[in-house]
Amino acid sequence: MVDRLMRPARLSRLLPLLLNAVCAAGAASAAAQTALPDPTRPPAAFVSGGDEAAVESGPRLQSVLMPKAGKPVAVISGQSVTLGGMLGGRRLVALSENEAVLKGLDGIERLRLTPDVEKTNLIAKTPAAKRGQSKGKQ
Repeated sequence: MVDRLMRPARLSRLLPLLLNAVCAAGAASAAAQTALPDPTRPPAAFVSGGDEAAVESGPRLQSVLMPKAGKPVAVISGQSVTLGGMLGGRRLVALSENEAVLKGLDGIERLRLTPDVEKTNLIAKTPAAKRGQSKGKQ
């Protein structure tokens, strides 16, 4: 009989503690969800329009098409330009898979598909090549 009387008292003391624990866990979960950025969201400059100073001035190489038959084509600032064609007052004189070269009155301008990326070639030495070098040094 004493046990029955104590249960509601224990429950009334434990209920606020349990409620606080559940609320704290929910708040921590919500904070964890908002702390992680959405990886598929475009950069803020695209969403808000960005600063005008941050936008590149001049032509920008967007794509290069190298067909098996016919002249290569570069898409520069939204315009398709064939090799030897004109863009404004400049002629497209050279085109590779990642670079276009424009020549005009103000000189030569090189446009890269990925201007912030520098390609470096690493030559890995195989164990056989290393053994051959060590024999030559002796």
